[in-house]
Amino acid sequence: MKLTYYGHSCFLAEIGGAKVLFDPFIRPNALAKDVDVDKIEADFILLSHGHGDHVADAEEIGKRTGADLVGMFEVLGWFGPKGLKATYGMNIGGKTKLPFGTVKLVAALHSSSMPDGSYGGLAGGFVIEAEGKTFYFAGDTALTYDMKLIGEQYKLDFAILPIGDNFTMGIDDALIAADWIGTTKIVGMHYDTFPPIKIDHDEARTKATQAGKELVLMRIGETIDL
Repeated sequence: MKLTYYGHSCFLAEIGGAKVLFDPFIRPNALAKDVDVDKIEADFILLSHGHGDHVADAEEIGKRTGADLVGMFEVLGWFGPKGLKATYGMNIGGKTKLPFGTVKLVAALHSSSMPDGSYGGLAGGFVIEAEGKTFYFAGDTALTYDMKLIGEQYKLDFAILPIGDNFTMGIDDALIAADWIGTTKIVGMHYDTFPPIKIDHDEARTKATQAGKELVLMRIGETIDL
């Protein structure tokens, strides 16, 4: 499995023969100015919630690639009339089988509205099972006891967790979350993009090491194997 980081909470996972894009927010992100959005391919676009910093490029990329959208029913209902393939509308606790594997929409503790202020349903995260790998993309969330259910139901290879604080968990709560979900490998997201979520990278890595965890902070545009 290959994972590419496009900044903020946007990742592209190449898994099960599919390109799976999470929460595309690239063009409005000054830190991602060197990413060529026109070259990003996607078979599926997973949207954790409706905030602009998670869906800003979904319409452009979705129309160009013909990708199927996956996520909360209300979020996909907002994109459907725009000409996107709002194929896999879900709700919290539901699982759907896709060509590359399965996707379960799990609880997140966060607000959600669409860029025009309309109702975006509930914020969520995803547990992905594909090619013998299982991982958790938390979306925007606070630390919540619901995460213990993930640790009880799944054996995770890694988790993609927000660590920027202010709008989501910070590193301290993310490390508790890692204990609850049962993983030692964290890929960080939702940090540095805006002044309130800038972090000290060295301090975050040190805290992770002291907690017996590996914190991966990817460079924008970097691809790693997992």
